[in-house]
Amino acid sequence: MDKDVSAGSTTTIVGRLALGITLLAFGLGHTGVIDGVTAADAASIAQYVGGVALFVAGLIAFREGDAVGGTAFSGLGALWFTWAVSVDGQVSANAAGLFLLLFALVALSVTLAGGDQIGRAAYGLLFVALLLMAIASFADNDGLTKVGGWFAVAAGAVAWYAATAALAHWPTVLPRRAAGRGVTATG
Repeated sequence: MDKDVSAGSTTTIVGRLALGITLLAFGLGHTGVIDGVTAADAASIAQYVGGVALFVAGLIAFREGDAVGGTAFSGLGALWFTWAVSVDGQVSANAAGLFLLLFALVALSVTLAGGDQIGRAAYGLLFVALLLMAIASFADNDGLTKVGGWFAVAAGAVAWYAATAALAHWPTVLPRRAAGRGVTATG
């Protein structure tokens, strides 16, 4: 059943909405595009929406038999909760880089695990964002941190769109096209 519009489970919708909102706040804070808003300002959203709500959505997804969603939501919920409670802590740049790198690997795992196109796009963009931010922490490079922030914003926008599209019955997959002129697809 390959439809252009996917309803998505309630758990997936809530999880993607929580992830999207958290990533938008986190990413915009790192870009510096809004005067006076930093990534640390996203700590409350990250702790409760991205941490607690996303972790609970992951547990419910596991209960529903959704291993990819359960792993993504509970793993990323743990990331956001840990980041939020430690954002004001005194850690070295290398420790912060290692933390981001380890969670980039979680994002890579759920990207490669399968699922729908739009979910894989969001997790793939999150992987790139976390990887860039990890490298930026190791290299003490603010410019690369901002680029990672923009990738986080893009990941958040994709996750938010996925949740909204499921609720509004908007398209969630890219249309497939034939290989070239004069080629017809069968099936």
